Amino acid sequence: MLARGSALMTTTTPTGVPTASTKTFPASAANRGATRTALVTGASSGIGEDTARKLQALGYVVYGAARRTDRLQALATDGIRPLTMDVTDDASMTAGVDRILEETGRIDVLVNNAGYGSHGAIEDVPIDEARRQFEVNVFGLARLTQLVSPHMRAQGSGTIINISSIGGRLTTPLGGWYHATKYAVEALSDALRMELRPFGIDVVVVEPGAIRTAWWSIAADHLEATAEGSAYADQIRAVAGAMRSESNQRRFSPPVVIARTIGKIVTARHPRTRYAVGFMAGPLIAARRILPDRAFDQLIGAAFGFRR
Repeated sequence: MLARGSALMTTTTPTGVPTASTKTFPASAANRGATRTALVTGASSGIGEDTARKLQALGYVVYGAARRTDRLQALATDGIRPLTMDVTDDASMTAGVDRILEETGRIDVLVNNAGYGSHGAIEDVPIDEARRQFEVNVFGLARLTQLVSPHMRAQGSGTIINISSIGGRLTTPLGGWYHATKYAVEALSDALRMELRPFGIDVVVVEPGAIRTAWWSIAADHLEATAEGSAYADQIRAVAGAMRSESNQRRFSPPVVIARTIGKIVTARHPRTRYAVGFMAGPLIAARRILPDRAFDQLIGAAFGFRR
């Protein structure tokens, strides 16, 4: 049994297996539910930054997490609490969750947004880079959820929003490792939704389409770094060019469309399990569902300027 004003804390054994223990946090009036609290990872720019601002506008105490807090100064100036957090560092995540609970006594919304795209042919991408992408996009998300969900269970409510991608519903060439991480996020989210529902916790997946952020240039940089001497150089040039295309960028949706969607999720009495939002999200998912594999392959190849 937990004493009033206590919360369940997850720790790890030396082998890294989660174990349950208890840690007591202050029991102030705010802890009793007067203050709703949200944690947003990857909050230094783009979707994460706009989401932090949206949740603050809805009345949440918002913690914006990123590896470098110097990139969170604009948010801090506006009253969002900066939090140093590296989702590949267990101690960093544990300390961040502890701080939130010590200051507010609760976490009502967790937005798992931290992630990146590392592209290249499956043959070309160093396996250590592939592992790192899983560490950030999948295992970081999963571990932070392990740390937060016991407290949500103890308070009998909460919303976990996992930022996936339409790339978790369909696949494009040279993005195999990235897509694999997003397919994993989709599967983990489905299992979590069923496991946590009896405790009053919603698990929702947001699947952005093409969003106008720095993600594209970063992904193109990773991709072009694999081009030299690659048998896939022609594909690499075509895909990287599409990623950097200014005409494409102009058609992409601004990140605020995702923030608005998250606002709808946290205010809905019964949110949907998935939200596909942003440029071409709905049409591409529908095409993947309807078309045979090879027909979809041809569609995607044509979009990137190569057919074979």
